[in-house]
Amino acid sequence: MPLLARARALESIIRDVARDAIMPYFLNAVREHKTDGSSLTQADLASQQALLEKLPELEEAPILSEEMSTQEQLACWETGGQGIWCIDPIDGTTNFANGVPLFAVSVAYMVEGETQYGVIYNPTTDEAFYAARGCGAWLNGRRLPLRPSSPQLRLSVAGIDFKRISDRLATELITRPPYYSQRNFGSSALEWCFVAAGRLDIYLHGGQALWDYAAGRLILEEAGGAYGVLDGGPLVAAPLPKRAVVLASNPVLYAEWLAWLQSHR
Repeated sequence: MPLLARARALESIIRDVARDAIMPYFLNAVREHKTDGSSLTQADLASQQALLEKLPELEEAPILSEEMSTQEQLACWETGGQGIWCIDPIDGTTNFANGVPLFAVSVAYMVEGETQYGVIYNPTTDEAFYAARGCGAWLNGRRLPLRPSSPQLRLSVAGIDFKRISDRLATELITRPPYYSQRNFGSSALEWCFVAAGRLDIYLHGGQALWDYAAGRLILEEAGGAYGVLDGGPLVAAPLPKRAVVLASNPVLYAEWLAWLQSHR
């Protein structure tokens, strides 16, 4: 099956999982907290279980999930060089638990650290972002990006997560921002898609794990965007550690954004 057809088949699986395992809990979820302080609901576990059952129908491969222990994640990664699923059953769990309709299921199929195809689906808006390597990026059948990006940093709309960046950089961004306006939507996976679609022009997040970017980075790449880490290096896939990611909707804007960040961090 061609990669784009596999991406569309994965989209169908994820839509079913979201409908049956996630949305029955929406507006009724009870938020708990994991040992790292992040949110967890019954829907996260139900979504994970449904994906564990359904994904082997498409590819027989180890499945690495956010809701697994670190030891389980590392074991999956070690055995999945020739093919591995990386999933976030619900990205934006705090939004989900609080009834904010900005959350997503994120699933990527990776080979030797490179995402081959992936899907990020927001069930409340019925928006499925998907991409296959070399085949472009799409939103519900429409090719991304949906609109041209800002030509200059000073005119850009930025997505910024302030929680994990240094105090100095945060102060600079708050008091002397180089962009036009700033947003934070509470779902890392969707924010990658928003840059790919042209809804955001640039983005900064101080600490993303593999499941936060595994699908999104391919969607952005196939939409013509650029990304890396805050120190200027490439975003190399690995389950640990978390990385500070920098994105932009095109390579020229990315270079300008990264240069500003590095001179003010």
